[in-house]
Amino acid sequence: MFEIDVTIAGGGVVGCAVAAACARKGWSVVLLEQEAGLGRATTSRNSQVSHGGMYYPAGSLKARYCVAGRRMLKEFCLDHGVGYQECGKLIVATSADQLGELERLHALGTENGVEDLRLLDAGELSRLEPGIDGVAALHSPRTGILDAEGVAKAFARVAVGGGAQVMTGARLAGLERAPSGWLVSVESGAVERESWRHGSRCVVNAAGLWADRVAALAGIDPVARNWSLHLSRGNYFAVDPRHTGKVGHLVYPVPPADGSTLGAHVCLDLGGRMRLGPDYELLAGDPRPADGRFGLDADLDYRVDPARAAEFFAGARTFLPWLEIEDLTPDMCGLRPKLCLHGFRDFEVSRESDPDLVGLINLVGIDSPGLTSSPALAEAVAGLAAEILA
Repeated sequence: MFEIDVTIAGGGVVGCAVAAACARKGWSVVLLEQEAGLGRATTSRNSQVSHGGMYYPAGSLKARYCVAGRRMLKEFCLDHGVGYQECGKLIVATSADQLGELERLHALGTENGVEDLRLLDAGELSRLEPGIDGVAALHSPRTGILDAEGVAKAFARVAVGGGAQVMTGARLAGLERAPSGWLVSVESGAVERESWRHGSRCVVNAAGLWADRVAALAGIDPVARNWSLHLSRGNYFAVDPRHTGKVGHLVYPVPPADGSTLGAHVCLDLGGRMRLGPDYELLAGDPRPADGRFGLDADLDYRVDPARAAEFFAGARTFLPWLEIEDLTPDMCGLRPKLCLHGFRDFEVSRESDPDLVGLINLVGIDSPGLTSSPALAEAVAGLAAEILA
């Protein structure tokens, strides 16, 4: 019955990276993704940035996995033909009272191991980016942009090449503890529903927006663990194409003091298109099905309210003097699986030791910098799986 070594719930970039790392170990691997394709939810609905790692407390999982993951992610993309561009990032102070925070980020980033960070004065900033207003900036030249959905699919190809089964349209329907692992119930098919069970010695919960509910499926109380996810919206507005080329770096404001977001910033994609976002929109309630069921990405509301343009404009105009509110049009929205609404909360990465949960690895609250951290997270999870499979 226990014919599978590792079953992974979730086919976002983290789940696909875990599948690749486990397949490289020679284990039998099954990845289950309920959507019709890989990387369609959180993975593809974000800024597509490979972050530096200067925002996160020293020694935290976010700091460690972000810094290591960025190096690994760049190498992986270059080796596998996935779009990646090291365009660099500027965190811009627009007033003197923000200089202390800029210096703190510089010191923290240096402590975290972020390479080549440099503080710029107003003249240096103007020479580097003439279209940006600011009194100073922190320059992170190693920050990059990438094709996030493409990298998820590339990880999946590596996994399949190593013998893994990657299944889309396959919903995790149940987890039942058994003496030597887990019985995994799966449902597949939109019209003609098919269901089956397989035995798995190890189960990895990499379900992103649904990770707390997968944990509950295994018998964990997310409330007692403080694992209940709070989904917040991050909206984006496109900038009129007539401004293409005016900015060559990602440009971020000094982040808000509550730590809820990095601030709505200038995003660039690999085609040079410019967007502003994301903001941080608190939701009145949980947008997921109220009865604890899983839903599909299409069941969630990703509409962008055009009225939010005024707030975007007010924030961006402080460092983009040429921007007009008419330049902004609603673009896309993403949902973030956050473990807290304000302040810092680290990734939850746990190998369960309770006798009723042995063989389960949970990844909960993998919000930003989850994309950047994905290959480093995957190596850590493969290490935990090796302890289970030994």
